[in-house]
Amino acid sequence: MNYLNEQNILIFLIQIFLLLGMARLFGELFRRFKQPSLTGEILVGIILGPTIFGRFSPDFYQIIFPKDIIQQNMLETIAWVGILFFLLEIGLEFNFASAWKQRQDAFVIAITDVIVPMTISFAAAMFLPDRYLIDPSHRIAFALFMATVMTISAMPVAARILHDLKVIKTDMGFLIISALSINDIIGWLMFTLVLGFFTQAGVNIAGILILVGVTFAFTIFCLSAGRMFVNLAISKMKSAQTSQPANSLTFICLLGLLCGAISQKIGINSLFGFFIAGVMAGGARALSERTRQVISQMVFAIFVPIFFASIGLKMDFLKNFDLFIALFITVISISAKFFGAWLGVSLTKVPKTNRLPIAIAHTPGGTMEIVVGLLALEYGLISETIVVGIVLGAVISAIVVGPWLSYSIKKRKEISVLEFFAENAVVVDIKAAKRDEAIMELCEVASAQDEMPVAEILSRAVLQRENAMGTAIEEGIAVPHARLTTIKRPVIAFGRSIAGIEWNSPDGKATQFVFLILTPYEEDVQVQILGHIAKVFSDEKVRQDILQAKGSHELWSILERSFTQARIVRK
Repeated sequence: MNYLNEQNILIFLIQIFLLLGMARLFGELFRRFKQPSLTGEILVGIILGPTIFGRFSPDFYQIIFPKDIIQQNMLETIAWVGILFFLLEIGLEFNFASAWKQRQDAFVIAITDVIVPMTISFAAAMFLPDRYLIDPSHRIAFALFMATVMTISAMPVAARILHDLKVIKTDMGFLIISALSINDIIGWLMFTLVLGFFTQAGVNIAGILILVGVTFAFTIFCLSAGRMFVNLAISKMKSAQTSQPANSLTFICLLGLLCGAISQKIGINSLFGFFIAGVMAGGARALSERTRQVISQMVFAIFVPIFFASIGLKMDFLKNFDLFIALFITVISISAKFFGAWLGVSLTKVPKTNRLPIAIAHTPGGTMEIVVGLLALEYGLISETIVVGIVLGAVISAIVVGPWLSYSIKKRKEISVLEFFAENAVVVDIKAAKRDEAIMELCEVASAQDEMPVAEILSRAVLQRENAMGTAIEEGIAVPHARLTTIKRPVIAFGRSIAGIEWNSPDGKATQFVFLILTPYEEDVQVQILGHIAKVFSDEKVRQDILQAKGSHELWSILERSFTQARIVRK
């Protein structure tokens, strides 16, 4: 039996120190330049791996990253723990209830954004030269994997960019996240099934049908009874006033381990089990936004940087670089996903101004694409040359989508928020102490505006939207909103709460600034309005001035001045 010695532990600590420290540093540097942090994290692995460090200082490289199997397994285990919990966190971002409420449009977009890219990518991969295949006799399996890799969109990348552009809380942002979530579920189901078919020796038609049936049964059970059980368990822990968020974190981790073990046992990869566990926990209403943030920060601060940095240690990127395959994967992946999403959104009643941003948001590859590629490499389905192409394609698409999406949003005409806002729609101090009551109070103010429905109709629509996806953002701001067929023009009401209202915000702060935004169903100006509000209120001085305002006239003067200084884009 082999045991760890002091030298193993010393080298392991040095490896983790270098990988984590440099990955966080490079990740933050890339983030400062509005680029995905995973680009910097992968670059660290390339620098420390055989591509650069191993090429220019092979002796020193062997000291820090020796070929000793025990040493390699120690680092590989940490990387696997990282990716397992990364999938758990990705699942947490999926809100099944919200996606179900958007099912008509979200499912149409998601289905076309799976079928179209899969078909195009599969057909293209079938014509690749034999030199890119490890075993040409397995061309169909290879093409299926390539199609899956080039179909899965990167929801975390899109979500981060929508957040940075201040539009993630809009109906357009809600629809994008819902459609991408469904895309993730379908994509991972397809990947795990293909992987199961390929890895199970002697599989026949009956075995395939059994694997498909068991996989779908497991998924359906988790998304139905499993979600209800998890919600009940977290609610009980919360009501029993146990240590929070510690107990919820432990419970979610245990859930991931259990589902991962079950999925591995039934013949599909354990990553799918962790993803499904995250989906179950993500649907629990009792799980606070603050707890979700704690999990996300833990995963992205420690596990994810180590995993993506370790990718560069696995292969020589210069030796395995092939320009043709990198361009092949990048161009086909981006264009096929864009066309699939564009076709889907064109089949819905989504306003035309939102079609281009929604299609663009479905184009990035990223973390999931790389994970699938690495798994395919480990199972001998693809070569290191293909993996390098997948990594480069994912990075390029993640870099391109930010400026592209920003451009599509900024194309709209310029308008002012003050067109929809008046002094008599300002509440100096909201009397309500709870979210729903505060919304009702602002709906009363909005209903007093010209040609507006009664407050009950407005509040019903706003609360329905709020319950589907909360609209609290950082720094004490909430932006409840709704689109209605019964109004002819956008109307905005504002309320200030000195005491603060619990709104389940991501940063855990009480909400003190509430903007109620009501827009006609056929006219989509939410993206511009919400983005502008977020931009203006990101200024701490504006927030402090509003809190210190003595009356309605002074409060309105501050709001009028702040919004006059900025202009936004309109349809």
